[in-house]
Amino acid sequence: MTFRTAAARAVAVIFAVFALAACTASPGPSATSSATGPQKGGTIVYGRSAAVTSFDLNNEITANNAFAIDKVFEPLVSFDTEGKIIPWLAEKYTVSPDLLTYTFDLRPDLEFSDGTPVTAADARFSLERHRKVQGPLPLQAPIRSIVATDTHTLTITLKSPYTPFLSELSGFSNGIFPADFGGRTEKDFFAKPIGTGPWVVQAWDPNGDTTFTANPHYWQEGKPYAASLIYKVVSDDTQRIQQLLAGQLAGIEDVAPASLEQLQGNSAVSVAKLGSWAVEQVFFNTQNAHFADRHVRRAIAYAIDREGITKATTFGAAQTVHTLIPPTIQYSADVQALDNDPAAAQRELAASAYPDGFSATLMINSGDSARAQEAQIIQAALKPLHIDVKIEPLELNSFRERFKAFQYDFMINSGQSDAPDPDGLITFQADPDGFSHSFWTHYTNPQVTKLMRQGRTTADGPQREQIYAEIQQILADDVPYIPLYNPDNVVASGASVHGLSPRINGSVLFQDVWVQQ
Repeated sequence: MTFRTAAARAVAVIFAVFALAACTASPGPSATSSATGPQKGGTIVYGRSAAVTSFDLNNEITANNAFAIDKVFEPLVSFDTEGKIIPWLAEKYTVSPDLLTYTFDLRPDLEFSDGTPVTAADARFSLERHRKVQGPLPLQAPIRSIVATDTHTLTITLKSPYTPFLSELSGFSNGIFPADFGGRTEKDFFAKPIGTGPWVVQAWDPNGDTTFTANPHYWQEGKPYAASLIYKVVSDDTQRIQQLLAGQLAGIEDVAPASLEQLQGNSAVSVAKLGSWAVEQVFFNTQNAHFADRHVRRAIAYAIDREGITKATTFGAAQTVHTLIPPTIQYSADVQALDNDPAAAQRELAASAYPDGFSATLMINSGDSARAQEAQIIQAALKPLHIDVKIEPLELNSFRERFKAFQYDFMINSGQSDAPDPDGLITFQADPDGFSHSFWTHYTNPQVTKLMRQGRTTADGPQREQIYAEIQQILADDVPYIPLYNPDNVVASGASVHGLSPRINGSVLFQDVWVQQ
């Protein structure tokens, strides 16, 4: 399982009323219909909250980059709307009875965007490069070998069974690119990348907009429909909505929940909701003396009314949760959580090293109206505990830099899975030795680490379910973070845009999108 967004709360802007044609095993025509059918040509201008800063798929994690990388690079397998693994660049795959050998047969006549054929040697090079780089979303599976058996067959052999392997492979960081970077240096290649995806990078400003053009060699015949796709950076959620309504944007991401009613009442805009793999959370830096104290974290969890926050800030576009694994992912557990009990909050704080309270700074990213409101509610909830909370809004890049350097007290952020297996979320948020050091909390619990490893090697079924239930209960008791709610993928687009297809991981691939001319 890979995990993309430690840092980003990226909600894809999509039409949930259209089928997920991008995630079918045998891609067919667009699910959208009109009197004339899909039209070729035109430009999709899509409003995003942050610029693309890198296309190096093996070294990235945040949504601003992940949701651009997946336009250019594609993996061997993908997932459908329910999280079921399906063939993608591999037209089929088989798994040996001992669960150690995975054989992938590439689709015939696959080409990169420069017209060169895709071979198993390219797939081998891509995955071996990921194993070498590791990066924030490493291949965790115990791989013994990756072999190009013939031109179109790739065989991966594991040292021992690893249950989330196919889920792990389905993430954006395992996309396929030319062997030896097509004869270029890594730096030159990722500045002008070549992949199998529906889009080709035409122009890219790491501090501004990105322009893609349609891949003429895309393996889904006749797609993409649009001639070009522009990622336009509009960091403020209110400004994105205003530009959508003014016709300056065809679609937008990060729809502010407070704007839902306004948009739903506008006949020139289409709005819909789809489930997601994201969970909004409060994260504690356990290197901070106050939040290293388990009683303090538990007191804050008791003080917060999660259901109240959900209702006040999401306007019906989310459901309250008590665990980091959302209900859209297998093995999400019904834990006994610490929630909305002021008397218990007082008792926990009294048992801490700070019974009289303290001061702390709650960090959020600016331009997000829902987060600002969440922070104010939390600030008010902690006053009876004499915890004086200062709210610090930061521009998104600065926000990311700060928490990755552990330069924060506590923060509001969201966890977003890239693939359907729960291992990715647990690994990213509870592995102290992983890339993010437990989602930049530095939380460590040996029992959780032990169970996490067992979960990877236990076959799907009741035993694996029990392992993840136990992990989630320990996390609910220790409170390194407070899960608040599982937001819907809330979407909005202009009336001239058709066929925008959602992905449950929050991305939009755009190959099925067409623009009314």
